[in-house]
Order: sequence, then C-alpha cells, then structure tokens
Amino acid sequence: MLSRTLGKQLFSTTHLFRSPNIGGNFKPILANRTMASEVDKAQTATSGEDTIFGKIIRKEIPAKIIFEDEHILAFHDVSPQAPIHFLVIPKRRIDMLENATDEDEAILGKLLLGARKAAKELGLSDGYRVVINNGKDGCQSVHHIHLHILGGRQLGWPPG
Repeated sequence: MLSRTLGKQLFSTTHLFRSPNIGGNFKPILANRTMASEVDKAQTATSGEDTIFGKIIRKEIPAKIIFEDEHILAFHDVSPQAPIHFLVIPKRRIDMLENATDEDEAILGKLLLGARKAAKELGLSDGYRVVINNGKDGCQSVHHIHLHILGGRQLGWPPG
C-alpha cells in the first residue's frame, strides 16, 4: 500500500518482506511507518536531550546488535523499511551532521566503514543505500547522528 497527499504530506508505506528471526530462518513480517509521524517527530526533535540511542549505547534498552567496537555501534532498526534495515551510530554523540567539526572527521569515516562491515556481515553483496537525515527538513527525528542502511531488495530512485 502506498498513499500520498500533498500539503501536510501524509505518506504511508507498508512493506511485506522477509526478516531474519532468532533461529536464522526467515519469516514474513509487516512493517508500517507513517511518514507524517516521522515528519512530526523531526519538527519537534531538539538537541541536548538524551536520546534513545544514548540509552541503547548504555544498554538501558535492548537492541539487536550487529556489531560494536569502542567507537561505533550497528544495530537493526526497530521499524525496518527494507528487508534489511540497520543503523550505525557513533558512541560519542554528534547531534547533527551540520554540527560536526574537524575533530569528528575520523568518527565520520568509521561510521561509513562500519556500515560496510555490517552490510557485508548481513550479506548485502548486491548493494544497499546509506542515508543520513539532517535537520527537520531532512526528517531527522533523533538528534544523534546515525546512518540508515537499507538493502535486501531493489531500491527505487529517486528516494523521496
């Protein structure tokens, strides 16, 4: 199902695809994310507050972790928009790409290399998309820079 209206941008997507379960087999799942709710979250998101990613880093809430090292963490998205959809975050918070400094150059590179490593572990040899949402018009709903990696199917263009 795909519906769209202009103006307030009610945009709803429903995807039926296969996702790995704990036993390593695949099962169908239904993921539904309303773009309007993501836009609303982005409009009200603020810097300076603790984020869900901080809680995941501190192990205060669970996440299905793909890999972790001293600088970055890769884990599956709780509301996947593709058969494989995961996030890569720095452990040291950078709230937005536009606020990154020259001192953040190394960690930004580690994020991309972490995306490559996790994609390889998950078998995304046919390709994948890397997305950074930045600011409210970019639909950034969590002010902790993160990469979305989407794959496992043919992705369309243009994306949005």
